[in-house]
Amino acid sequence: MAGNTRERQKAEHTNVPVNQLDAEEARWFAVYTMAKREKMAARRLGEKGIQCYLPLQRVTRYYTRKVKHVELPLINGYIFTRITQKEYVPVLETPDVVNFVKFNKHLIAIPEAEIDIIRRVVGDQLEAQVEAISFAVGDEVEIIGGQLTGVRGKLLARENKKEVLLELTTIGLALRVKVREEWLRRV
Repeated sequence: MAGNTRERQKAEHTNVPVNQLDAEEARWFAVYTMAKREKMAARRLGEKGIQCYLPLQRVTRYYTRKVKHVELPLINGYIFTRITQKEYVPVLETPDVVNFVKFNKHLIAIPEAEIDIIRRVVGDQLEAQVEAISFAVGDEVEIIGGQLTGVRGKLLARENKKEVLLELTTIGLALRVKVREEWLRRV
């Protein structure tokens, strides 16, 4: 992730376009699609065997005689692809794909952590390895799930086998909240 920051700064000071595509390692890139064609573009990329991610939000539409639940793209006109160098041209050749999103003519990869944040926002299940971690009273922990993601605190007590009591200090208040243990990680 630090490499991306350095390359972005370097890219801003030179006229030579930066290309973060790698021949071996697949990286995430944002792709423009034609208007209202995000789902179709994602389906077509999937048919080509190219990994893509389209964050969707569930919306309820109310009409005179019915209520309809639809899934709409979180970001209109964008999908995310995880590709290597050899998949660059096949992505561009896909119908409904317009171009890659570039920053000042530079093709910059999106860190995996940022894609995970988008997944959390829309409520997608993240693939994670389950580790049996035992927390002790007094441990400094960070919340990694739910609405308080990113907030740090101190473990005060265990309420039961699944919930713990935290004192949150990073937000400037001494709040006590109950949090599920699987939503914590040791700092």
